[in-house]
Amino acid sequence: MRTGIIERNTRETQIKLTGTLNGKDKEEIATGIGFFDHMLTALSVHSGISMSIKVTGDLHVDCHHTIEDTGIALGQALGQALGTKSGIVRYGTAYIPMDESLAMASLDLSNRPFLVFNCDFANQSCGGYDLCMTEEFFRAFAFNSGMTLHINLMYGSNDHHKAEAVYKAVAHALKTAVTMNSDGSTLSTKGVL
Repeated sequence: MRTGIIERNTRETQIKLTGTLNGKDKEEIATGIGFFDHMLTALSVHSGISMSIKVTGDLHVDCHHTIEDTGIALGQALGQALGTKSGIVRYGTAYIPMDESLAMASLDLSNRPFLVFNCDFANQSCGGYDLCMTEEFFRAFAFNSGMTLHINLMYGSNDHHKAEAVYKAVAHALKTAVTMNSDGSTLSTKGVL
């Protein structure tokens, strides 16, 4: 089974995280930030990646370290679970509507980390989650997993819906990309990723 296990301890956060690709276990997520838990749950359910995420962070400061460090650990777990990345479909793209909002994510599990993030939010936060941290989370996730990730929020008016559409679009693109291809080959003209 393709699984990544990360334990990350700093002065700012303590994280225990397990991710299993195409896993059957239910998600168990507790970061101390309710809306972030909701988004990570959506990412887990819609990607088909079982996630156990336990985070203790310096939330008395703000949510920044908790969210960014979770992105780092989740990216490392994904990279660990994928190993050499041979035999996977590699690419994924998804458009996801969430009521009045529409988001698109396109990614390449290429070992060439990059993030393009075109999303505007009207408010500062949803609950204890600073919406500006959406970009920081996905940057940490992409760079620590070796993923090229493009996220475009096409339109929307409700920030909860916009953020949820973004997380679900990434999830569905990721679900496609981590799928094993028909012949187990490495999808690259170089022969390796």
